[in-house]
Amino acid sequence: MQTRVTLHRDFVTSTIDGRLYSAFLEHMGRAIYGGIFEPGHPQADAQGFRQDVLAMVRELAPPLVRYPGGNFVSAYNWEDGIGPRKERPVRLDLAWHSRESNQVGIHEFADWCEQAGIEMMLAVNLGSRGIDEARNFLEYVNHPGGSAWSDERIKNGRQHPWNVRLWCLGNEMDGPWQIGHKSAAEYGHLANETGKALKAYDRSLELVACGSSNPQMASYPEWEATVLDHCYETVDYISLHMYFTNHEDQLGDYLAIAEQLDRYIVSIAGVIDYIRAKKRTRHQVHICFDEWNVWYHSVAQDRRVLEGSDWPFAPPILEDIYNVEDALLIGCVLNTFIRRSDRVRIACIAQLVNVIAPIMTETGGDAWRQTIFYPLMFASRYGRGRALQLAVDGPTYQTRELEDVPCLDIAGVHDEEGQYVTLFAINRHQKEALDLNVALHGFENARLVEHQCINHPQMKLVNTANQPDQVRPVSGEGVGVEDGALKGSLPPLSYHVVRLSVGA
Repeated sequence: MQTRVTLHRDFVTSTIDGRLYSAFLEHMGRAIYGGIFEPGHPQADAQGFRQDVLAMVRELAPPLVRYPGGNFVSAYNWEDGIGPRKERPVRLDLAWHSRESNQVGIHEFADWCEQAGIEMMLAVNLGSRGIDEARNFLEYVNHPGGSAWSDERIKNGRQHPWNVRLWCLGNEMDGPWQIGHKSAAEYGHLANETGKALKAYDRSLELVACGSSNPQMASYPEWEATVLDHCYETVDYISLHMYFTNHEDQLGDYLAIAEQLDRYIVSIAGVIDYIRAKKRTRHQVHICFDEWNVWYHSVAQDRRVLEGSDWPFAPPILEDIYNVEDALLIGCVLNTFIRRSDRVRIACIAQLVNVIAPIMTETGGDAWRQTIFYPLMFASRYGRGRALQLAVDGPTYQTRELEDVPCLDIAGVHDEEGQYVTLFAINRHQKEALDLNVALHGFENARLVEHQCINHPQMKLVNTANQPDQVRPVSGEGVGVEDGALKGSLPPLSYHVVRLSVGA
């Protein structure tokens, strides 16, 4: 199956914001307790942070981590997580039907981020709380000293402020499941007033307003239009969330979900443009896609906890175990973000450890990389620079909902130093190889320096604690540069990272 791709050095979509490869950690399940924090574990440091987990997080190198939620934040009192640990209250978490010990709060999480080399992206509670608590939290986190809340931070052991730049104004306020759910008009007004209060302290803060929880919401896309009509000039981003499922085990349909994601992004970009025109403003709001991942493997087993009568501590919920199919889809999703990086500036995989995550741990035991770890790692490592516009001419297929789904999903990035071009390519066809021909205009000196591939005949194969490397990248074959073009064959249902040296 012949597939032709054309790229040119000067045809660029945008400069990619490195925060496109960020992550999310919520107080739920074993993401925090038993994930990043497990005092007494052989790999834990003096603060209780697992160093084996930290090493894997550093491999992914997320620039930001969103915290502390998620649904959790909509009934969270940030003050519960400061001060002496022995005096912190145990609370019932209404979002995930569990007990919260508050042994990890803003101080501990900030310490972990500093170890990992990550900046914090903090969410404020606009469900059960509001403007006053949000401004107090900002003062505690960012003010140098000489005020009530900044002095309280100093008393609690942190002399210098953390100077967090990115703040989320609540979480999924369109969702009826959310504590403090609001109409679009109610939330838009509250987001605007809260944003005004935060920016009265520091105009340079970046603020994220809640967009749709998914494109199937009855309020979508009117929610975004109404919310932005209220707060467009105050906020810098509108958030989007989307999770991907394959309950019916239809692989072609599943891998085509990235095309639906693309339509979601384009639709909300249109709403942003409409409100911007309506406001007659130069201010540009971008998309912050701060929750996304595959989530369906664990749904049935999680009901026991979420619908139970007890309130367990750090129960093992949303612990999806990912297979080869999921790795291919994650590659397609990341390609979509790269191709739409002019509109999507920030994206956070949900989540980072144990809870629908690329990293898994056993309590008291090992940590390992899930199949989806690798596409995320490669994108974070090589997907920074200029997103190239690619023209693709090749075979397509149909699904129950979509026509003309390209068999080849591909994105290209020219790195910041201008030395390398990296192509991320997925062959979605289930039976046929793709004979690839990529015209490399403006890169006459290109030569192949690396080709990594994920391609396995058992699409349901997973990694486990006992067999952590069943699915991992291997050196690719049959691809090379010839006559100014990248040529080769991509096997069916395969993921590829191809790096070309293009420096003088």
